[in-house]
Amino acid sequence: MTTLTGKIALITGASSGIGYATAKLFANQGAQLVLAGRDSTKLNQLVQEIHASGGQAIAQAGDVRDEEYSEALVNLALGEFGGLDIAFNNAGILGRMGATPELTLADWEFTLQTNLSSAFLGAKYQLPAMLARGAGSLIFTSSFVGYTVGFPGMAAYAASKAGLIGLTQALAIEFGTRGVRVNALLPGGTDTPMGASITATPEARSAIENLHGLKRLANPDEIAKSALYLASDASSFTTGTALLVDGGISINRA
Repeated sequence: MTTLTGKIALITGASSGIGYATAKLFANQGAQLVLAGRDSTKLNQLVQEIHASGGQAIAQAGDVRDEEYSEALVNLALGEFGGLDIAFNNAGILGRMGATPELTLADWEFTLQTNLSSAFLGAKYQLPAMLARGAGSLIFTSSFVGYTVGFPGMAAYAASKAGLIGLTQALAIEFGTRGVRVNALLPGGTDTPMGASITATPEARSAIENLHGLKRLANPDEIAKSALYLASDASSFTTGTALLVDGGISINRA
């Protein structure tokens, strides 16, 4: 028996990177999937790959900043599979980077809406569906940035990701007695299309790699395995945590 057999999971940001790797892993572990992202072509291709491997998945493209989209995704899980057990709110952006005085309010709000407000909107509709099942696992993709490490030029990103940890802790206490666990996953540098924007040259990639204790970037599959831990019963006594999966970047001083 695989670890997610009989579980229904919703994954945002599923069309690439960590979300894509997690979708493939969750499907292989027996979950029925609702996949979300902005690129309908990539989502549909992922659904086809999962079906070809014997898994079950359905996708709907949209913008996670849109409240109606968050509601529609949960309704899709309920209508197609009959419930919701796991939600991996993974969608996010780096946003505009640069000196804070040079950011516009629109820059700031776009990053916070995409990374933080979307997580609130997701949870708003995901939690009642989980409560109806008597249990659930709610996961947010946060970051070591703004938690253990500060970087110049990343104020909006850091604030949005730090906010997710506060949201995680509040929801973990609010719903723990009703069977729902809530955790934040904090990846280190990961070899994804989003990460490629800051590792665009060999020199930049080497510099980022050397910030980590392991002196390399993560493969998305490695982060997906930690998401699986938080989603599964293996983490049945884990809630309200900020789980660092960061290759030692938070402790590295060498």
